[in-house]
Amino acid sequence: MGESTNGEATSDEARLLSAAEFHRAAGVSDWRVTGSGPQAVFTAASLGQAAALVEPIVAAAERTGVLPDIDLRPEVIVVRIPYRNPEGIPAAAGEFAAAVSRAAAERSLPADPSLAQSIGIYVAQHSQVDARPFFLAALGYEAFGDTDAVDPLRCGPQLAFNPIAGDSPARGRTHFDVFVPADQAQARVDAAVAAGGRLADDSHAPAWWSLASPDNHGVDIASWTDTYE
Repeated sequence: MGESTNGEATSDEARLLSAAEFHRAAGVSDWRVTGSGPQAVFTAASLGQAAALVEPIVAAAERTGVLPDIDLRPEVIVVRIPYRNPEGIPAAAGEFAAAVSRAAAERSLPADPSLAQSIGIYVAQHSQVDARPFFLAALGYEAFGDTDAVDPLRCGPQLAFNPIAGDSPARGRTHFDVFVPADQAQARVDAAVAAGGRLADDSHAPAWWSLASPDNHGVDIASWTDTYE
């Protein structure tokens, strides 16, 4: 998939979707787009019941050319359409997602979109420092796009590296990015504040809120990945 007979990607296969375009596809109401791409969480009563969805997922993947990640647990099966290209979501993702949702419904596996999320680590660095090669080597990660790093098996959190101009050269700053569905973001912010955190900056809301723990560790609750055009 993805190449024509002369080795170049065809226009349809190369086309990428925004999160908003993905959500406009038919049959994808179970799905949410987080920092790692579209995902759906289907709850199960047992490991065997959850595993029953694997075969139709594989069939849908082979039919559409989408390459999903499947996280099978006794309580849930999480299906993700990971970003293979940092610029967008595969064009066939909507068709794949709708097929998986239909198969889940047929097997009495209800979706719970509130459980969808992904975690990223934001490494803020001095404007004259490039810390990415160090983290690639230390974590066994791979470069992704111009500024990010990813676990090649997509198990660990994605890292993003961006400079803070004028910051102290020897001082690194790191915080967590928590990507949640847009319809869950405010509740997550409220819960974190109620648990002792403080709202450090809401000037970018509802795209993201910057929170601080009681001892000033940073966490951004981000929902923009679920809505961008």
